[in-house]
Amino acid sequence: MKDTSKFSVKPYILKVDKPWGFELIFSDGSTKVTSKLLHVTAGRRSSLQFHDTKEEILTLISGEGILELEDSLGNIQKFNMELRKSYLILPNQIHRFSAGQTDCEIMEASTPEKGNTVRLEDDYKRGIETESDRQNARQKF
Repeated sequence: MKDTSKFSVKPYILKVDKPWGFELIFSDGSTKVTSKLLHVTAGRRSSLQFHDTKEEILTLISGEGILELEDSLGNIQKFNMELRKSYLILPNQIHRFSAGQTDCEIMEASTPEKGNTVRLEDDYKRGIETESDRQNARQKF
């Protein structure tokens, strides 16, 4: 017999403003996977960062997206994202996304936001983001 006690039909969305735009989070953090829509304002970019546990897949949905991604030799490759094609980012792999001359939207599918986001460079002077920091930010909503 199947256990239906955790089944739900209730929708979920959380909007989180970011200095580069905003993200719409489509899962409450209790699942094994999560998805987000990243809206990046033209000319803005995320930090140059890596996650110590999170694995993610980024897919350009609209606009002009630019990705900086560490290759197997440790070099950072910068390139225009191809529309509706995905890019895998593994734990500890350095990366950054940005919008070109137009806003862009990037779909992110990932493991949950666990562990740390280590920012190596950040236009907005933010430091390392911990799991605790994210929990506290969620409680504000």
